[in-house]
Amino acid sequence: MNMHSSFRSVDKDKEKLLITFGAKKLQILSKLILPSSIPDLISTFKINIGLSWVGVIVGEFLVSKAGIGYLIVYGSQVFRLDIVMMGVVILAIISAFMYKVISMAEVKFNKWIK
Repeated sequence: MNMHSSFRSVDKDKEKLLITFGAKKLQILSKLILPSSIPDLISTFKINIGLSWVGVIVGEFLVSKAGIGYLIVYGSQVFRLDIVMMGVVILAIISAFMYKVISMAEVKFNKWIK
């Protein structure tokens, strides 16, 4: 929904200008809408990267025979807090790494936009 509202909030005068000059819909999308929506796209990625990992792990809680979620559930069933915490630490490291990758992409796109 955030991206939809970002696409809808593009300056209508600029869109009319491009239409006046004969731009096609694909050109309007690639030259106006996407570049102006990149900051919102990056912030949406930053927010949702951790939530996507939570979704994966919860799915593994339910039906998996391997993976980090299975490791956490197994560790809690056999009362091994070290296994549970290691699973949580691995999850945090992966999420932090992916967040850092998105932050580096944000820096590159900010240079490209300006």
